[in-house]
Amino acid sequence: MTQRIVATDTALAFIDELAAEFGPLMFLLSGGCCDGSVPNCYKQGEILPGQTMLLLGEVGGAPFYLGHQEYTYYASSQLTLDVQPGGGGDFSLDCGKGRAFVTRSRLLSDAEIAGLAPLSGDKMDGAL
Repeated sequence: MTQRIVATDTALAFIDELAAEFGPLMFLLSGGCCDGSVPNCYKQGEILPGQTMLLLGEVGGAPFYLGHQEYTYYASSQLTLDVQPGGGGDFSLDCGKGRAFVTRSRLLSDAEIAGLAPLSGDKMDGAL
């Protein structure tokens, strides 16, 4: 089955490091002002995903939510969570750690798209 969100080994190690410090984690990636274009990492339950957030999957045991508008852009893509040097989002747990979570995308093939599981509760089910 095709995964909508995957993580590099570097990202998985950073998730483990942050989880050891903060406990269970979650990610939100949504548009908007401030840090809206970067994946933000939070303690699970610290932020409640809004009704327009879609659960793409999990990375390193952490749920990864994407904004509905961003989903329309990335619906035919797989996102890869990675880490690069720099500062994280101002509201993200990676802020000040000298490394920041980033996402990269790649277009899925027709066969991979056919292998995508529908998003739970997604009003766009069957749109592809």
